Amino acid sequence: MDALDQAVATAVLGLDTLWGGDVMNPSGTGRFIADSWFSDEPLPASYTRPEAARLRELGGASAKPETVAALDAYLDAVDVRGAIARVRDEAGRGAGLRARYLEGLGLCFEVMLDLALEVAGRGEPVPYERCMRAILGRPGSPSEPAAKRERVRELLSAAGHPSTDGPGLLAAVDAWRAERIVPKEEIPALSARLVAELDTLAARHVMPFLPAEVARVPRANVTFLPIENAWFSGSMNYLGRARRPDGSPEYEATYELNASLQISRPEFAQLVSHEVVPGHVTTFAFLQDLFVRGIVGFEASVLTMNTRPAALFEGIANNALLMAYGVFSPEELPDREMEAGMLLALLQDDAKNQSSWLTWNEGWAKEDVARVLRNDYLVSEERADKLSGAWGRHPLLGRMYLPAYRAGTEKVAELRKLHPAAKVLPALYGALGVVDLTTVEDAIAD
Repeated sequence: MDALDQAVATAVLGLDTLWGGDVMNPSGTGRFIADSWFSDEPLPASYTRPEAARLRELGGASAKPETVAALDAYLDAVDVRGAIARVRDEAGRGAGLRARYLEGLGLCFEVMLDLALEVAGRGEPVPYERCMRAILGRPGSPSEPAAKRERVRELLSAAGHPSTDGPGLLAAVDAWRAERIVPKEEIPALSARLVAELDTLAARHVMPFLPAEVARVPRANVTFLPIENAWFSGSMNYLGRARRPDGSPEYEATYELNASLQISRPEFAQLVSHEVVPGHVTTFAFLQDLFVRGIVGFEASVLTMNTRPAALFEGIANNALLMAYGVFSPEELPDREMEAGMLLALLQDDAKNQSSWLTWNEGWAKEDVARVLRNDYLVSEERADKLSGAWGRHPLLGRMYLPAYRAGTEKVAELRKLHPAAKVLPALYGALGVVDLTTVEDAIAD
């Protein structure tokens, strides 16, 4: 690795350690900021030092005296802020997409560091607007669910669940979902079937527009695993470290699904497209291939949450079902059950943004946020609780990541409608250089 690569590695795994993450843990329960380490490069001192192991053991930044002492010791041993500054300095000396990508990473890294220091009582409160400008490139804003909610009302009425008011619609959604609920024991077989179907669709509607070289890359080498009592609905864990006899990657991933998740079959189809193909697993596999072939830099091998690239990835994933079918809006999907499932999934991501907005911009209490998410965004009770609590009130996820889903979704949908697939899809999947939420449009225009 050169000096820039070392700085990127130190910054990413330094921040991951500060927040208690472990990129080498195969489970999403042990990961946090760093989504991948699929290069064969040695891990930096920011991961291997004993101070790092101690901070991970304590769960990362908190105000507990023992943890604050461990955080102070870690930052004395590892110059995380200096590594971030080197990333931004390198971006300032460069030009083009890569420089802007690195600049965006640096902005997000600085906010993540300052949020950790705030939590530990070692820094000033980080304004919500600064968080939004870092990850979105603009201020945040509330969600507007009315149009999607009204279309759901029409679809459910046609499916035998009419409603005339808010409580009636929520009851209709619950009844519709209950009739189509995915039993826990059916998840492996249903997952396998959906992955096969979506991979075939992606071969037809996505791959013809991408460089021929990526056609050999497995788009969906994923294993589904149930997980009990998780605070997340599911976790795609891109591993990418297995190698074939010739040394080439196997592009493997796992998907851990919360065993208590209340989800219908149509919503599950959208989930699989989001997490696997042509969503996250496909995106990460293509980036790994581009890295292995030397087309993109080291920063593409240490992908991170709470950044502008992550916002774009969520947008790709939320549009993945549409991309698989070669259409541009939910009403163009082949059947109305699928449309309803996708709209409910998109409402959930609107709810994520609204949870962030109400919690951090408006200062609402958890129970009030949960009530809005349940009634206005039609999420299940389980999702309303998690999104208003474990996710929404988390100082990092609530203030940075939750709005990324809606922002990325709207950006990718807009680009797909404005530009031909032959321009949009190579840009989205990194074939024109690594891009993020704020730079992808320039890649298409070049």
